[in-house]
Amino acid sequence: MLLIKINKEEFLKPLQSVAGIVERRHTLPILSNVLIQINENDIAFVATDLEIQITTRIENHSEKADAAITVSAKKLQDIVRALPENADISFVRKDSRLQLIAGKSQFNLQTLPAEDFPKLTLADELISEISLSQTTLKQLFNQVQYAMAQQDIRYYLNGLLLVIEPGIIKVVATDGHRLSFASMEVDGINHSAEAILPRKSVIELIKLLSDMEDEVKISVGKNLVTFSFGNINLVSKVIEGKFPDYNKVIPSQYENHVLINRLTLLHAMQRASILSNEKFRGVRMVLTQNSMRVVCNNTEQEEAEEELEISYSKEPLDIGFNVTYLLDVLNNITSQEVDCSFGDANSSCLITVPGDDRFKYVVMPMRI
Repeated sequence: MLLIKINKEEFLKPLQSVAGIVERRHTLPILSNVLIQINENDIAFVATDLEIQITTRIENHSEKADAAITVSAKKLQDIVRALPENADISFVRKDSRLQLIAGKSQFNLQTLPAEDFPKLTLADELISEISLSQTTLKQLFNQVQYAMAQQDIRYYLNGLLLVIEPGIIKVVATDGHRLSFASMEVDGINHSAEAILPRKSVIELIKLLSDMEDEVKISVGKNLVTFSFGNINLVSKVIEGKFPDYNKVIPSQYENHVLINRLTLLHAMQRASILSNEKFRGVRMVLTQNSMRVVCNNTEQEEAEEELEISYSKEPLDIGFNVTYLLDVLNNITSQEVDCSFGDANSSCLITVPGDDRFKYVVMPMRI
């Protein structure tokens, strides 16, 4: 039975959009598969790992009968990608196998029953629903995603806190050593809601969201959050747990301020970090009258020092940080200048953007 006949490029793009979340080795074999649902109007591609589910649709020009099939996402993607440019592919179902025919190439793939494919659906537990541009949401995520923990036993840190309040959306990420916060004013929000999105969902969304003003609709439920944009629908489970109170972490009384060009500081940190200790990655920031020295050394008694001219007239300060945490923030914001605020040698550093209180980054000190 012929299911569809379709151009390679037209088929490959939606398949690649969903295949990124497929786990190659899974206890449930069907989770290694992509579900392809065909009806007279469109073709839907669905992939899930039970935490996140992505669906994308394209128009069905072949007007074939309804059908649904699941097949290995990795093998299907590799085969279609390897076919010649602009090849036309025929998909034929033969018992429990899917046959791909393109020119003189032919492939037979094993399938699993479509009715066994698990689905995540947002039930009638909707708490809040908002719309904003894709580029705004992508920028928000990019400003904080690097501070998410990776495999921390405090599972609620392995993700990003999404906070929706009347007139504003906030995103927060922390791994316990640093915290990033970004917010944006959004019209039309009447309900409050918050959810911790898993790390994998955030990374996939950043990949899939465009840099366009096209709209993304966010629907927050009790256990799931749905993002709908273009022809893509992403459903994510939320991480249960109590996210740390970020307001307590962000200092507000610091009096030692240094305004500095972001790229100047970034390049100085990058050069100095070459000689940092590979295990601890420490950097010292030494503030004296109108001077900041960036100092890194390692166990082989090697040392790098960069001196930067700044406007500073307060008490001298010598404070250590993990240089990777500083490089992360300097690489992921786009402002021309940054404002570094300090307490004493045992206090965190607050990095903000001059004249913009919508972004804050806090990094804890370390002994060097």
